[in-house]
Amino acid sequence: MCTAAPPAVTTYRELRAWGLSRSRIAAALADGSLISPRRGVYERLGACHDVRTAAAHGGWIACVSAAKHHGLWVAEHGDGLHVGLRGHGRAYSHPDCSCVVHWSDPDDAERSAFGVPSVRVVLRQILRCQGLEAFFVALESALRRRMLAKTDLDWLRKGTNAGARAAIAFARSDADSGLESLLRWRLRRCGLRVRTQQSITSVGRVDFVIGERLIVEVDGAPNHDSESHRHKDLVRDANAAAWGFVTLRFDYALVVHDWDTVELAILGLVDRGLHLA
Repeated sequence: MCTAAPPAVTTYRELRAWGLSRSRIAAALADGSLISPRRGVYERLGACHDVRTAAAHGGWIACVSAAKHHGLWVAEHGDGLHVGLRGHGRAYSHPDCSCVVHWSDPDDAERSAFGVPSVRVVLRQILRCQGLEAFFVALESALRRRMLAKTDLDWLRKGTNAGARAAIAFARSDADSGLESLLRWRLRRCGLRVRTQQSITSVGRVDFVIGERLIVEVDGAPNHDSESHRHKDLVRDANAAAWGFVTLRFDYALVVHDWDTVELAILGLVDRGLHLA
């Protein structure tokens, strides 16, 4: 008999395989610790809302929705809940449904009936659904969290395309946020020398140094808006200027929603040679 808890949403067959007898299942249904939204499907009390919604649709969370469940950084995408369904599966109607369906591949068999796909499967779904940039950002987030083994990267290289393989080769494991990954990915075509997570005298660690003298910081955390944090940022920028550096600082809205302005600001200083020693 299994001693660990079964998945949050599961089937009757899986509950039995986990060692729960018919009487224990009936008792759990009676005391409310287990509910059955439809025949053959069971949810444990306190199950994640997205997982329950996906199960109501007939599947499991997928793509960017599953990436968030894994704790990966994903940008705003404006879609509804992304749900995986088997090729022979059936979608069920449920209130306020705005689900985006992903039909599973034959090799996506790494989970229970309603379980969350593995990180490598999720990354491939993001590539196909959201594109190469979103794939790269989620990939670096997974590398940062040490959620991908060499075998996973080999699997992705074999199961994706040339663009994804180039993104894997370009990816690093030291990006502190998805904004950093996004900025480095978008700057790659500019032919600039971009160094990440650099230590500057009297300043500390900065997000990027372009060339020799241009510091670029991306402030994604809400606490950068606080007065005390803003003061610390100004002190850092002043110390950087004292040592001959120029600092550009961008927030989430600029990087994600107004990239043209970010790029023009960076290239404007580069064109004037302010990134050089």
